[in-house]
Amino acid sequence: MSILDQVFLDNTVRQWLAAFGTLIVSFGLLWLLARFVVVRIARAAERTGTSLDDLVAELLRRTSLLFLLVISIFFGSLLLELPDRVDGIMQRVAIIALILQAGMWINAAINFLLVRYRQRTLAEDAAAVTTITALSFTAKVIVWTVVLLLILDNLGVEVTTLVTGLGVGGIAVALALQSILGDLFASLAIVLDKPFVIGDFLEFDGNLGSVENVGLKTTRVRSLSGEQLVVSNSDLLGSRIRNFGRLYERRVLFGIGVTYDTPRDRLEAIPGMLREAVERHEETRFDRSHLKDYGDSSINFETVYYVTEPEYALKMDIQQAINLEVHQRFEEAGIEFAFPTQTIHLQTGGGEATAGP
Repeated sequence: MSILDQVFLDNTVRQWLAAFGTLIVSFGLLWLLARFVVVRIARAAERTGTSLDDLVAELLRRTSLLFLLVISIFFGSLLLELPDRVDGIMQRVAIIALILQAGMWINAAINFLLVRYRQRTLAEDAAAVTTITALSFTAKVIVWTVVLLLILDNLGVEVTTLVTGLGVGGIAVALALQSILGDLFASLAIVLDKPFVIGDFLEFDGNLGSVENVGLKTTRVRSLSGEQLVVSNSDLLGSRIRNFGRLYERRVLFGIGVTYDTPRDRLEAIPGMLREAVERHEETRFDRSHLKDYGDSSINFETVYYVTEPEYALKMDIQQAINLEVHQRFEEAGIEFAFPTQTIHLQTGGGEATAGP
């Protein structure tokens, strides 16, 4: 009898050699295939603008050598006559290795997407990156929890009762932490919907300030008086927010009053003067100027224009320049600004009336 035909552990030496050869060849081919595909995809990624090929290459790089070895051992075991118990163990080990590798691939995909998001967003909204990082951590916890349950189920552990217990416990925890979860989802809404970002100037519930940080539970706002306002995300989204950071131009309305003894021709010239004072500035867009009404002690004019830049300081500088120019033009034209006056009529004992301011 040839040595190759000798039986060892219910299999001939020839079968053991074939199984070992299959193991070596399978491991080598799987490793070379993974390396080859990674190199090919990396080269293709340099010529494309999409990130899908980069993601595939990253997942292949995260393929564990231990996983390839376990799969190769399983392929080799198919050539052997093994007891049912041992064969079942080999199948379970292979399935567990596949489940663990799938968890590693999903974890790598989450990291890949997080890095890409961080590169795009960090310069604009650092708080969004912090929130997404925390949410990615939550996603990883869920992924590995599912992986653990699948492994336990594959090992024959009854996970139905465990999952039911986790579900009931999760409901109890959710009820106990509903305010925190509400703020967490509100944080996610802020990140995804972007009603405001760091640096925006907000008005909400009578408060004014600039957004400094958007966290998982609270948003921090620096008020005009210097103190920091800490507001829960759900309360902030539940209020009416005026976001001055999205202001593209400012509408300015101002009025002036002149005395009643101003001649008609000068009254007709005033809207033109106001328009010229506004249009002297490149950052303005004139809308209208009219004699609005007759007041108690003045003839009132109303002017509207737009400042095409959102900066508040620029708006005030322009308004100051317009006010000074209008004052100068009125002085040159002999037009007097009105101020509140009253005329009192007195009746003397002889019936003669006198008047005075």
